[in-house]
Amino acid sequence: MLVLAAATLAGMVVLWPGDVEETLAGNLANDSVKAEVQSVEEVPCPAYSGEGCQLARARLESGRVVAVPLSNGKLDPDLDAGDDILVTEAPAPRGTPEIAGTGWALYDFQRGTPMLLLAGLFVLVVLAFARLKGALSLAGLGVSLLIVVVFVVPAILDGKPPLAVAITGSIAIALVTIPLAHGIRAKSIAAILGTCASLLLTALLAVLFTDLTHLTGFSSEEATYLQLGGEDLSLQGLLLAGMVIAALGVLDDVTITQASTVMALRSADPSLRFRELVSAAMRVGRDHVSATVNTLVLAYAGAALPVLLIFSASDLGAGQVVNLELVAKEIVGTLVGSIGLIAAVPITTLLAAGLALSAPPGDPAPGEPVHVH
Repeated sequence: MLVLAAATLAGMVVLWPGDVEETLAGNLANDSVKAEVQSVEEVPCPAYSGEGCQLARARLESGRVVAVPLSNGKLDPDLDAGDDILVTEAPAPRGTPEIAGTGWALYDFQRGTPMLLLAGLFVLVVLAFARLKGALSLAGLGVSLLIVVVFVVPAILDGKPPLAVAITGSIAIALVTIPLAHGIRAKSIAAILGTCASLLLTALLAVLFTDLTHLTGFSSEEATYLQLGGEDLSLQGLLLAGMVIAALGVLDDVTITQASTVMALRSADPSLRFRELVSAAMRVGRDHVSATVNTLVLAYAGAALPVLLIFSASDLGAGQVVNLELVAKEIVGTLVGSIGLIAAVPITTLLAAGLALSAPPGDPAPGEPVHVH
């Protein structure tokens, strides 16, 4: 454990980002102003024969009321009086004299308040159900986000190898969050070691099959933005990094559950031998894996649902759709993550059983703090 922690810390020091320039700001950022929709009315739209446009009147934070033209059809969302939106100054549209000269355009909706309410509800549910462990888990979640935002993302933007950054950051997250939520116990140590071993296996498989399937990372809109922003990044490396970090979110759940199962079995029956303990825990692990793999596949399918709908409505056959990189990368990510997930069960079970049986029964009790050298 100490060697792993030291190696991870050294890796973070080597890969730590310097000053990262915001080269994408000019492409993505825009000065926007908060506003509230007062009314929406239909107006003629000469540029589109037989169609009508909409004109929203919105009150800015300064109190000024401005007109915001909306295109016909489905290019702009429907607005209603009372909606909180963001508007930005824009050149007046040409060819529409009835609404020309407004100089304002819809930028987006304001989503901050509903998202804060949802986050608050999430925190309350976690605390009500898990209490102290829930609070520690939320602290671990904060640490995970901090490592991603402060280390992983800036390091990749700074030109460091994305896969190395993702592996180092993921192991750092596991080393902090698992003990934070569960203490420095035998089950935590087994879960950390099982997570790290499975994560490295996942990364190895991701590298191998990304190369074999010739995935480039150029299929997403994000890749286009990065290219337009002049970022000198390995898009294939970025794709690999995403697979590793996505796998971590499931691995720590499986490993801590499996380690807890081993410790509970050992505590319930101290007479169990190594093979019996492993066999009993594996029965639980198989049930957990069968459910988790299905969850992983459905999560990917849900994220890619709009893409699947587009291809289903086209003339492409199933073989052609699967061969497209936009779909193939999701399939490779799902299968690689699932194999790593399955491997985590026996790896963690063997580690946890070894730790549980390494101390005499009751000295210390299974699951209590242990010293590993």
